[in-house]
Amino acid sequence: MTALGRRGFLTAGAGVAAGAAVTGGVGAVLAPDAASAHPAAAVPAARAAVPFHGEHQQGILTPVQRSAAFVALDVTAASRAELADLLKTITERARFLTTGGTPPDPGLTAPPRDSGVLGPTVVPDGLTVTLSAGASLFDGRYGLASVKPARLRTMDAFPDDSLRREVCDGDLLLQVCADDRDAVTHAVREIARATRGGMGVRWRQDGFVSPPRPSGTPRNLMGFKDGTGNPDVHDAALMKQLVWAQGTGGEPSWTTGGSYHVVRVIRMLVEFWDRVNLHEQENMIGRRRDTGAPLTASAEFDDPHYENDPTGDVIQLDAHIRLANPRTKASAGQRMLRRAYNYDGGVDANGTLDMGLVFVAFNQDLDRQFVAVQKRLAGEPLTDYIQPFGGGYYFALPGARDSSDWLGRSMLA
Repeated sequence: MTALGRRGFLTAGAGVAAGAAVTGGVGAVLAPDAASAHPAAAVPAARAAVPFHGEHQQGILTPVQRSAAFVALDVTAASRAELADLLKTITERARFLTTGGTPPDPGLTAPPRDSGVLGPTVVPDGLTVTLSAGASLFDGRYGLASVKPARLRTMDAFPDDSLRREVCDGDLLLQVCADDRDAVTHAVREIARATRGGMGVRWRQDGFVSPPRPSGTPRNLMGFKDGTGNPDVHDAALMKQLVWAQGTGGEPSWTTGGSYHVVRVIRMLVEFWDRVNLHEQENMIGRRRDTGAPLTASAEFDDPHYENDPTGDVIQLDAHIRLANPRTKASAGQRMLRRAYNYDGGVDANGTLDMGLVFVAFNQDLDRQFVAVQKRLAGEPLTDYIQPFGGGYYFALPGARDSSDWLGRSMLA
C-alpha cells in the first residue's frame, strides 16, 4: 500500500479517532525488537504485594501486569510547599494501595475512606504505581528550572506522527498497573480523591496485555508478538547501562535511580492492515506471525543473524525489527526496556475501529536510545498502518527508600 492509500483511509475514518479511546494518547516504535520485559513478558498469575520501597520505583523492572492506566496530570498546586504536599500524598496513597489493608473507619457521619471497589479490605493484586515528571513541571512555578533532567522536553513530533497536543505531555504521569482491571480503577480513583485540588487529569489511556498465545511473548493487535527483543531485566549491569540514570553527564545528581519514561499511544489502522496478505505483513515486521521467529530462523528468541543476510534477501533492510534493533556493536547501547500495552477504544465518530498500542519505554538517555531508534524507523513501510497521536516524555522519579521518604523529595531538596 502507498502512503496515499493510507491518507485516504485516514480521511475516511481514522483521523477523528483517537478521541474516543483516549482519555489520552501517543505514537512510536512498535514491534518486537524495540524492546518489554524479556521472556518476563509472559503474564504471571495474580500476585500479592510488590515491594514499594527501594532505590528505584516499582513498575519499571516489575514483570508486566495484565491491566494498566496511564494518567497525565496538570499540577494546580499554588506553591512549592503545596507541590511537596501533593507528592507526599501521592506517595502515601501509593504505598497503602500497593501494600493493601483495611481502610480506617471514618465514623457514622463522614463519607467512607475508600470507594469499596475491592471490598472491605484493599488487596494489592500486584499493583504498582509509578510517578514520573514531565518537562512542564520544571517551569517557573516551583523553582525547579535549574534541576530539570538534561534531556527532558515536550514530546518530539516525528515525520510520521499525527500528534494531538491536547493528549500529549503533562506535568506528571501516573502509570498504574495491576493484575486485574478493578485494582487499576480503584487505585486511580483513590489517588484522584486524595489529590483533588492539587492536580487535574490532562489525558488518560487505559491498556491491557494479552496472554501469550500459544506461548512466549504476548501479541499486539496486529497479531505479532511484541517485546521479543527486550533486554534482560535480571541483568543488573545491563539495567545500569540501559535504564537507570546515574546523575552524571550533565544530569542533576537527584536523578540517580530514575529513568526517562516514554509513553506513545499508537493507533493501529487494523481494518487497513487486515486487507494486507500475510507474506507482506511478515516482510514489514521481519518475523513470522505464528511463532514470532525471525524470517531467517525457526524460534521466537533466535538471533536473526543479519550478517548472513547483508542485502536483505530474507529480512528486508527496512523491516521493522532490523531498523529498530540492527544488533550491531554501535546499536547495543540504544536498546530500551519496554512495557507495551494494547488498547481498544471502540469506534470513532465514523464507525472505524479505534485500537492500537500504548508504547512504553524506559531509557537511561532519551536521545541515545528512544529518539535514535525512532529516527531510524522514519519512513518504514509500517508507517502506512499506524498513527501515533499522543503521549509524552517524562522522567520516572527515583524510588522512596523507606517509610519516611517520598517520591520527589530529592528533586525538591
